[in-house]
Amino acid sequence: MVSFFICLAILIVGYFTYGKVVDNTFGPDDRETPAVSINDGIDYVVMPQWKLFLVQLLNIAGLGPIFGAMQGALWGPVVFLWITFGTIFAGGVHDYFAGMLSERNNGASISEICGIYLGGVMKDVMRVFSVVLLVMVGTVFAVGPAGLIVTLLSNNGVTGALASKEVWLWIILAYYFIATFISIDKIIGKIYPIFGICLIVMAIGVAFGIFTNPAYTIPEIWSNFHNMHPAGTPIWSFMFITVACGAISGFHATQSPLMARCMKSEKQGHLVFYGAMVCEGIIALIWAAAGCSIYEVTGGLSTGLQEALKAGQSAAIYDVCKKTMGGIGIALAMLGVIACPITSGDTAFRSARLTLADWFKVDQASYSKRLIICVPLLAAGAFIGHLDYSIVWRYFSWTNQTLAMIVLWAASMYLFKEKKNYWITVVPATFMSAVSCTYFILAPECLGAFLNRKTAEGATIYNTMLAYPVGILFAALLLIIFLRATKKQTSKA
Repeated sequence: MVSFFICLAILIVGYFTYGKVVDNTFGPDDRETPAVSINDGIDYVVMPQWKLFLVQLLNIAGLGPIFGAMQGALWGPVVFLWITFGTIFAGGVHDYFAGMLSERNNGASISEICGIYLGGVMKDVMRVFSVVLLVMVGTVFAVGPAGLIVTLLSNNGVTGALASKEVWLWIILAYYFIATFISIDKIIGKIYPIFGICLIVMAIGVAFGIFTNPAYTIPEIWSNFHNMHPAGTPIWSFMFITVACGAISGFHATQSPLMARCMKSEKQGHLVFYGAMVCEGIIALIWAAAGCSIYEVTGGLSTGLQEALKAGQSAAIYDVCKKTMGGIGIALAMLGVIACPITSGDTAFRSARLTLADWFKVDQASYSKRLIICVPLLAAGAFIGHLDYSIVWRYFSWTNQTLAMIVLWAASMYLFKEKKNYWITVVPATFMSAVSCTYFILAPECLGAFLNRKTAEGATIYNTMLAYPVGILFAALLLIIFLRATKKQTSKA
């Protein structure tokens, strides 16, 4: 378990060291925040720092660092490296600048932020991109809990309407409508900190269960530094897309403005944005360790975990909690896999409302104007909720990391204009550009459907000979474009 504890220590130290470097580079000051200057009692509401942190954690996490980390553990303990260094040098930086740039621009949505620093065309692209992503996230996090509720009720002899997935989907969407529509401090500000604490407690319980059970041993990175995925799926760039919320996630950029509109001081940003991301990284590290240690490894491959995940992600989480915490774990698992996705889903729809409101300049002070946006959004969610869940999730994964890439480039341009060290965002932006492009070429739901081939046994042979160099060239091209843009602006000045 040495490598696990080293990664855990790096994450904690990273918050106090590199996180402070990021904070000092941005330079928070004592200016009046949007929560104070705009305070409308609906979306702009001052909240205490501890609530900001817990709500931010729940908004960006939900079950992302659990689902993604468990899937990422299929590649073996090498996933610890991505969670650790991705969180410190990419995810934390991404979330911090997404939140603080929103705070500096009156709580603007991330699409508007990208437009300010990358131009009008990118603003329109990001408006469409982020709304589509948010509706997909909200829908994915409604369908999953609806299915699990039906399973639990059916197993306990419940029949009729309450045992219908369709009925529960509409119930959850109705709740989304209420939570999206009303003031942020009525439900989100009051209840969500409790669920945020539950998410942390569940992770601590899993860790304690692993450490106290001699049958479970977290494997070392240096002893398993190879691809352990049973299907032979390449580490680059599938693992970097699969483990999103536990390392870096573009979805977080859509959520951070919610808390940017509720901060009393800019100096809260280090804890609220960078700190919440580090906490999420720790949660992901624990769940990845659970996936690597609890299940059987055959021939150097994660066959036991693969079998557990075949029953569904919720079933795998239930199994881990049961094995590590017993009856208490089962209760926490049920609360987690039902409540946590729902709480991320409703804030996704809330962010979509605010993005559309910024886009079409619709004032959200009146009920009628909020209804004009909320009704079509939830109707779109209901439609997508009846599509194939697995397909929606796969497209969400790619759009999610592509959004992160764009946000980091926007932050880089901001830092350049402010004459500050832009390399802290340029490096992860370049890296995520390579990840996003490579995945787009290899993934079966993207170009991989045409470029990959199958063996006689049905195994996929990925066209890495094409995807890897193209991904690197694409990232290098974006870096060159950015550097040329900075030189042009310097010469004009």
